[in-house]
Amino acid sequence: MVEFIRDPETNEQSICRPSREQLLRPSPRATPQLNKGERRQVSQKQLLQLGQKWSSRSSKEETSTPSEQDVPRPSEDHIAGPSSTKGDSGDGSPPTSEYERTVLAKEISLKGHQERTMRETRDNYFKDGTTKIDFLLVYETDEEQEPILAMNLDEYAAELAAQGVEADPVLIRMLREKEWRRAFVNNLRTAGVLIEKEAVRVGGKQSTNKIHFIKLSVPWDLRVKYAELLCFRTPLPLMSIPKKDLRWTGWHYFRWLVKFCELDVPNTPRRCFTTHFKVANLANCMGAVDQENYFTVGHRIRIAQEILRKTEFGDERKGYVGIDRLVEEGAFTAAFPLHEGSYQAPRDQKPCNYTRRQILYEYWARWGRWYKFQPLDHIREYFGEGIALYFAWLGFYTVWLLPASVLGLLIFVYGMFNVATDHPTSQLCKSGNFFKMCPRCDESLGCTFWYLSETCWMTHITYLFDHPGTAFYACFLSFWAVAFLKYWKRECARLVYDWDCLNYVEDEEPPRPEFAIHAYAEKRNPVTRQLEPSFPSDIRKRRMVTGYVILLFMASLVFVAMLAIIIFRILISIPLYRQEQLKGLAHMISSWSGAFINVISMVILQTVYGKLAHKLTQWEMHRTQTEFENNLTIKLFMFQFVNYYSTLFYIAFFKGRFVGYPGRYRLLFGLRNEECSGNDCLSELAWELAVIMITKQIINNTTEVFLPMLQTWIKSRKTQVYARGQLTQWEIDYTLVPDIGLFKDYLEVVLQFGFITIFVAAFPLAPLFAMINNWTEIRVDAQKLLCQTRRVVPERAQNIGIWLTILEFIACIAIISNAFLIAFTSDFLTRILYRYSFSRGLSGYLNFTLSVSPPGTASQTCMYKDFRDLEGNLTPFYWRLMVARLTFVLVFEHVVFIICRVIDGLVPDVPHDITVQVRRERYLAKQALTDSNYLLEVAAKDPGGIVVDVDSDGGPQNVVSPA
Repeated sequence: MVEFIRDPETNEQSICRPSREQLLRPSPRATPQLNKGERRQVSQKQLLQLGQKWSSRSSKEETSTPSEQDVPRPSEDHIAGPSSTKGDSGDGSPPTSEYERTVLAKEISLKGHQERTMRETRDNYFKDGTTKIDFLLVYETDEEQEPILAMNLDEYAAELAAQGVEADPVLIRMLREKEWRRAFVNNLRTAGVLIEKEAVRVGGKQSTNKIHFIKLSVPWDLRVKYAELLCFRTPLPLMSIPKKDLRWTGWHYFRWLVKFCELDVPNTPRRCFTTHFKVANLANCMGAVDQENYFTVGHRIRIAQEILRKTEFGDERKGYVGIDRLVEEGAFTAAFPLHEGSYQAPRDQKPCNYTRRQILYEYWARWGRWYKFQPLDHIREYFGEGIALYFAWLGFYTVWLLPASVLGLLIFVYGMFNVATDHPTSQLCKSGNFFKMCPRCDESLGCTFWYLSETCWMTHITYLFDHPGTAFYACFLSFWAVAFLKYWKRECARLVYDWDCLNYVEDEEPPRPEFAIHAYAEKRNPVTRQLEPSFPSDIRKRRMVTGYVILLFMASLVFVAMLAIIIFRILISIPLYRQEQLKGLAHMISSWSGAFINVISMVILQTVYGKLAHKLTQWEMHRTQTEFENNLTIKLFMFQFVNYYSTLFYIAFFKGRFVGYPGRYRLLFGLRNEECSGNDCLSELAWELAVIMITKQIINNTTEVFLPMLQTWIKSRKTQVYARGQLTQWEIDYTLVPDIGLFKDYLEVVLQFGFITIFVAAFPLAPLFAMINNWTEIRVDAQKLLCQTRRVVPERAQNIGIWLTILEFIACIAIISNAFLIAFTSDFLTRILYRYSFSRGLSGYLNFTLSVSPPGTASQTCMYKDFRDLEGNLTPFYWRLMVARLTFVLVFEHVVFIICRVIDGLVPDVPHDITVQVRRERYLAKQALTDSNYLLEVAAKDPGGIVVDVDSDGGPQNVVSPA
């Protein structure tokens, strides 16, 4: 807040520079009546009048003033008052520079917005209307048990011992939880946290259940203390960074597209050059006068979370520390920060008066914004860098899918227009009864001979995915995957620099609550030098080995399920081949039904192993949450890789290759191995990929939309409040679904990345379906976070973590897989070799790829697809083709890998302009903290050293060094 001092002689007011002690002093709760000469807080109306007075005085006194375009303006929502600048020496004189008048005007505008926002989120304050709620603790009790819970545990045990009655373990547990809560809250109060309690009756008019809400607020002195401990960064005066300089690098060739997709989002957070927050330098920090709004809501939540995480409620050596342990033990049913009011804004409310939650819903979560860029700065401000980086990565991935989707669609259309001119396809369709093919199952089972022309329509479909353009597209996607990951690293570096996370180093991570509960030993932490719960590493390693053995067992179940589906397809196709009307559709019916059954088995196995992997990772007793999440991620990804990709690898590289030939067929449980329909398995692989990919996306999105809604509805029915007609914000948020993190969302998109890169040679439309799904996924996830789950605690992050390593692994697998798909699964190399050896026009190609059954092996002479002579021996062309295939694989993967490594070496992960910005920021931070007037002197001596933009109101918008 801005404070003024009245001169007793002149009766005039001026801005008062606060001292360090005054900045550290908590803000007063109310404004008392003061005498002449004493400090007082100025109302909004008085601030406006004073601003107009100084503006008119300055226009008369100054002979020349800088233009509006040259007016510096402090930025970011930390702005709350004037900082130490030239012209404000603290001697009692009113501000005479244009900069100081701008600060005052923006102070007035910002305070007006804050007051309007406060009215919209009045439930986010204590009953006094001024103390902001930073965190909420919730627990439930029964009114009938309150007399018993009034006793402490020792009194209850003594009374039971006197009566000779056995203790009730449930009551013992409840009393212990009550003592934990009391000790925890008392320690919070001792630490200086402001506390307000409230209880409501729920369930029904005759119900005795009560929900207790403990509202917590961190005062100013604790905020500045933990801000320095948590290495917060504070903005430097006059050092704002324009969005266009850092965000649209490389997009200047597509300005029209950027303009179409950009959003004019109100109350955009400013980007500033920043430095580490130090209490000693607080007087030089921008906006430090306003104690209530100096720290953002996200900063306040993080500070509250840190206090809750370190507060004890028992013996610290036994792990009785932190709110997470209390929630895990059941002492509290929930602990979360509050959302900022309703996510839906009134229709008559102006966008500039929206709360942060309403801004995100209106400009991000609404389905009508699907084609707009995401307001990442607002997401980061509300949810933290961890969630913002997820949506930044998902949006960046979706944008990169656009060229891949367009090219894939063109490849598909090329196949549609050229299928009629393909000579082998035309020859097959016009062959009639010329090519009599051998039965697809034993004649003893009733299977009959058939003609190759019956597969004409299937051959047309196969050509859509198997033509020369497909090989080019597979090569393109291999480079695309590597380039996408490289440029994501660069984009990530820009984002984390903008968000002050580039040099972020995480504090020593505490033990997980579950680890503290079950760890039976103690060990001194080598970093903190404190005794902590410990677990023997040799036992943990044995448990991890056991966990991976169980993983192998579950993976074997996937292969068993796949084998069962293969047998199902063979068995169901036999009676279909016997039917004259259905034998042409027999293979399609068996393949499609098997694909849907395969998806169902995948979903079931995924659900079962997901729960099993979570239990196994808990049983392994990993100390920190990061170690737990990394091990769980590796287990689940390895299983999901086998679960979702094993069938596709089977169809691509194994199906139809171990069938044998007439007279020497290979059997599986007495049945002949299944063959591919038509000429190859590529069309079947495309169908299987489409079914798995699209069905999985529909199931996941449907679950994400309706399951939280159902859970919220059930919870709201249980927590109906009959004491009053309208629920408060904390009661509404309590009915929402607890946050479960982004693990499943990451896993879903990473598996999708594997679908579109590993098997893209078989299905060029996969990137298109992925892009459509991601557009939906962004809105579904946004609405889930904003409307259906409790507000998450903002977490800092520098990247997407272990998922980037997994993506790089998938990109390498994709290069190898596409090489083998082009060489062995498609007819691309077979046609090239035939053109080179026999006919450039592919004349006679179809007949050349068929072999005649050896004499006496069938009741009639028939043909089958292979390169064999009449005795069943492989022809020389087969071996030449095999050499060509292996050579292509080696050349393809080596060339792609070498080019990718060269690109990786030439293109740095951190852009050059970001490196320069970091160096300049460090330099300016030292200068600004040494001399608060330094920046103004730079502006006066070097007008090109500071760049200023003007907003729609005529005020300065961005101030930045051009470096």
